[in-house]
Formats: sequence, C-alpha cells, structure tokens
Amino acid sequence: MQYESAKRSNKQRSDATRAALIAAGRALFTERPYGEIGTPEIVGKAGVTRGALYHHFADKQALFAAVVDAEAAAVAFEIEQSSAQGVEPAEALLAGGRAYLDAMAAPGRTRLLLLDAPAVLGHAEAEAIDMCHSARTLQDGLSMAIAAGAMPPLPLDPLTQVISSAFDRAALAIEAGGSRDEWENVLEALLAGIARNS
Repeated sequence: MQYESAKRSNKQRSDATRAALIAAGRALFTERPYGEIGTPEIVGKAGVTRGALYHHFADKQALFAAVVDAEAAAVAFEIEQSSAQGVEPAEALLAGGRAYLDAMAAPGRTRLLLLDAPAVLGHAEAEAIDMCHSARTLQDGLSMAIAAGAMPPLPLDPLTQVISSAFDRAALAIEAGGSRDEWENVLEALLAGIARNS
C-alpha cells in the first residue's frame, strides 16, 4: 500500500514537472520566436533543473512539439465548445470557423501554430498535429454537412485542406492587422458557394 502511494506520488511529481515545462515553453514560445529561446531560460521559468527537462523531453524541439500539440488541442476545444446541439451543419461550420478565429487571436498563437511549427517541426509533423485537433474538427463538420446534404459529396481530405488553409490564411492576415469582418465575410461566402453546389 505504501509502495503504491509512493508510486502515485512520484507520478504526480513527474506530471507536475512536465506540465510546468510545457507551461513555461508556451509562455516563451508564444512571446518570441523559437530560435530566440534557450533551454536555460525555459528551465528557469519552469523552476526545474535542466536534467528534468531532458528527463521529459529529448531536446528543446521535443518540448516545442508538446507545446504546439497542447495549443492545437486548446484551439480544437474552443471550436468544439462553439457547436450547439441541434444546429444545422452549415451553421455549425460557420460557428466553428468564427470560434477558430477567436481562438487564434490569443497572443502569439497564430505565429506559434502557423509559422513557427512548420518551420521548426517540418510541414508534415505540423500538419499531423493539426489533423489531430482543429483540422479534425473541421473534417468532422464537413463530413456531417455532406451527410446532411448541405454540401456536395466532394473528397473529404482535399476539401478539409482547402478550407483549413483558407482559415489559416485569414488568421495570419488578421494577426497582421487585416479586417476580421472582411475575412470572415469572404470565408462565409466561400462556404456558402461550396454549399450552393450540393
């Protein structure tokens, strides 16, 4: 019994250390580009040793990947929260798109997910993380819209990538000072245009 308690306590400490490293990484990587941040700054902010960092992550890039994954999961969660029960699939897609733009407005998130992640991790890994999170929620929404007849039965993977790319481009433009209203109007017209062919 005592052994199990010690084991649980060690796991809790380990989980807390990992969470502290991810939180410190998030704070730093959303504040400044990846290349400007060193591991001494990360461990200092997390309040742990350098050995603890390398116990949990192979290197700074592995920690960065964990931060990207956590941020992408947070975006997907916000999108999922925006979907009310009983809403028409087309309206749910629009609500999800607006929620995506809201989520990407968090300071530093657009640069982290759309610029730094592909540059640091490579396009394939960054895309795989996205596909586990917000792109998956988009794909689920498109699949439901197609099943309901609200969208034409287009190939799902290319359709997801095209629409996801459009929303990513909008997030980058809005981050750079573009009009959110203008971008949102264009995105809504894009979705409506696709739906019109169903």
